[in-house]
Amino acid sequence: MPTQPHEARAFAESFGIDADRYDRARPEYPADLVARVVAASPGPDFLDVGCGTGIEARQFRAAGCRVLGVDPDPRMAAFARNTGIDVEVAKFEDWDGGGRTFDAVVAGQAWHWVDPVAGPAKAAGVLRPGGLLAVFAHVFQPPEAVGAALAEGLRRVLPDSPFAGESRSPAELYEVMFAQFADGIRDAGGFGAPERWSFPWERTYTRDEWLDLLPTTGGLTRLAPDALADVLAGVGAAIDALGGGFTLSYTTLAVVAAKS
Repeated sequence: MPTQPHEARAFAESFGIDADRYDRARPEYPADLVARVVAASPGPDFLDVGCGTGIEARQFRAAGCRVLGVDPDPRMAAFARNTGIDVEVAKFEDWDGGGRTFDAVVAGQAWHWVDPVAGPAKAAGVLRPGGLLAVFAHVFQPPEAVGAALAEGLRRVLPDSPFAGESRSPAELYEVMFAQFADGIRDAGGFGAPERWSFPWERTYTRDEWLDLLPTTGGLTRLAPDALADVLAGVGAAIDALGGGFTLSYTTLAVVAAKS
């Protein structure tokens, strides 16, 4: 059994099962984060690691950057290309940059799928002097009843899933994960001291919007259709009991470091 997310390749490469849904349901990144990353980068040439369908790549492109994506899933890459993003299919650790260099290497909701030391070392190798490594992800916790319904559904249909028995809160899990990101950057060498950035924001979800998002998350991407329907029915009932929707508080965390 894999002990680290980057070793769980079946999960890491399962998100392209429904790329259309992924791109439709997954939220964008805060405009303040995009602006701050662009301002901190010494130039406009960006490499987007684990670019998926191109959600953050399109945001950086709209901010005036030239973006090349790298993603291991050809289905996700094809979707991103259809939105105008240039994507090369590879695991970042195995990707051949062909001598190309970049002003920034970014990763949205993807860095935990990258080897924690080999990834930063690879980034340092393709960054220009002073170039920026910026990795970021959304932290959120749905209402207690909604989260409990999801956990109960997973215990019922997928009892061996690591998501079914997890007792720590998302905030606790992400605190550990982002500390590991920073440690990996330090251990790889070639960077100044990593900084932590935080961007709070909110979004209101209807029942249908939340049930559209859930199948794009790691615990559900590989469920059989009948098992997925079972889980979603339980979560939908919990949302109905709340009045048919809820407002979710997000925090988008980032770890950034400049090549020394």
